[in-house]
Amino acid sequence: MTIRWGIVTSGKISHDFVNAFNSFPNVGDQVIAAVAARDKSRAEKFAKTHKIAKVFASYDEMARSSDIDVAYIGALNPDHFELSKLFLECGKHVLCEKPLCMNYKETESLLNIAKSKKLFIMEAVWSRFAPSYLALEKEIQSGKLGDVQFVEVNFGVPIENVDRLRKKDLGGSAVLDIGIYALQFAQFVFREEPVKVMAVGEINNDGVDVVDTIILEYSDNRRAVLNVNAKIKLWNKATVYGTKGRVTVEDPFHFPDIMIHSDGKVENFALHTSALEYNFGNSAGLVYEALEVARCIKQGLTESPRMSHEESLLLAKLRDIVRKQVGVHFEVDDTEV
Repeated sequence: MTIRWGIVTSGKISHDFVNAFNSFPNVGDQVIAAVAARDKSRAEKFAKTHKIAKVFASYDEMARSSDIDVAYIGALNPDHFELSKLFLECGKHVLCEKPLCMNYKETESLLNIAKSKKLFIMEAVWSRFAPSYLALEKEIQSGKLGDVQFVEVNFGVPIENVDRLRKKDLGGSAVLDIGIYALQFAQFVFREEPVKVMAVGEINNDGVDVVDTIILEYSDNRRAVLNVNAKIKLWNKATVYGTKGRVTVEDPFHFPDIMIHSDGKVENFALHTSALEYNFGNSAGLVYEALEVARCIKQGLTESPRMSHEESLLLAKLRDIVRKQVGVHFEVDDTEV
């Protein structure tokens, strides 16, 4: 069967997702079938750019149509829950940009809806499907690093004045926007819930965190230190240290194309090219999450083993803890789902 994608919103990340998809040499039996946006003229322009056949005037119209099977949701953070819920309730599978929801309560509710509908849903943590991450996983499991003891991650980009990050009503938050990449990396390596979380940060005038330093303590005194910064550019690499050596995924660690193995060997992971420009670095790698979604749906799975519901719940829990410790509170934290 051909899996038909509907693109929800026509913003920058949606552009990159569709561009990565359409320029990949072989996506298999799947196609970008439709796009919807609040402004139909923007959706029409998006459709023309990406040669998408169908344009819908509203999200509701697309959700209720029989023209798509799975929705890619690239909306702003506060809209993730309601839009994902809409498409699930209309019988569509969902790939939703991270963070999946604003907090743990929303995340749990949304995943329960998907479970009740027996539909696939995944938080779009595209890092998990990077060829370099697969190589990193293999290196760790091989024992070449010995016992992993420490993880260090830095992610800093000067975006404190970008509306989606700085404004509370748009779901702004460094830990929600870029910090999730650092958190998921630590979880990818240690694969257990931390026994202790410690966080300090800096909050802007709108009550949004723009800097976070997070220490995660795991069993047997293993730790991760994560530096998240929306004010300055950091050297955005991640290093895993073991009793026998270390391995580094280079900048940009969230979808790296260079990895330095424990024996010092430098491995390159080339990404496919596109005639259209991307808005964000290494976005060609977004296609790998689309391939995973298609694979899972065709196998009748309702979640990906590489980015499971349990993982999304734990990441949501960690984000909530960090926000609370740093002092960031959203209205949605006080409302029932």
